Amino acid sequence: MRYLFISDLHLEAKRPDITRAFLQCLHDQASAVDELYILGDFFEVWLGDDAMDELGQQVAEALASLSDQGTQIYLMHGNRDFLLGRRFCRQAKCTLLRDPSIVQLNGEPVLLMHGDSLCTDDLDYMRMRKWLRNPVSRFALRNLPLKTRKKIGRKLRDESQSRTRMKAADITDVNLGQVAEVMRNQGVRTLIHGHTHRPARHQLMIDGAPAERIVLGDWDQAGWYLLVDESGYHLESFALGAADSSGKL
Repeated sequence: MRYLFISDLHLEAKRPDITRAFLQCLHDQASAVDELYILGDFFEVWLGDDAMDELGQQVAEALASLSDQGTQIYLMHGNRDFLLGRRFCRQAKCTLLRDPSIVQLNGEPVLLMHGDSLCTDDLDYMRMRKWLRNPVSRFALRNLPLKTRKKIGRKLRDESQSRTRMKAADITDVNLGQVAEVMRNQGVRTLIHGHTHRPARHQLMIDGAPAERIVLGDWDQAGWYLLVDESGYHLESFALGAADSSGKL
């Protein structure tokens, strides 16, 4: 079995280079694996399935085509696209995953997360996340007029970018104690997540045993994916527009 993991593409009409790189990645890498996992912040903003634009339609059609070729596709909410729903998943022929979720990779239980829930030192963000992820809040947001949702989306994005610029880097990164606690409670030795835009492979010790946290990269200056096959885990980057040339970590 071969598995591909991506996250934090932040697809939007203003970045057609990222969309092109994603579609190329589907053709070159995703078509050669059994399962594709998209671990959140797939879109820069998603205001609801009823607000799907031309970009969303193009992406859904590309995913559906990949699914028709035999690749199973799994999608997890991020902090930018938590309103992605069943309608999009039906159209894209993908399965929505809970955050967190455990999957079996090469016979090993592996924990998948978007990663924002691990950033517990960022108290302002954690309060906002609790409100936004509440089912009642999401129901209310989905049922607001589209014009109002667009206004709220712009406000949340602007505030998020402003707060992030003003905060120390360690505040917006994961809390390592929280990482260890989550992995211990879930009974896993490997965690894969995105969100922090700090791609790396971190070797850990949890209760005296080795463990690993693999952080997926965001698609901005480069594209990133994690390939898992019988030989192990391969975190790779590529220049946007050149998805076939990679640099391994």
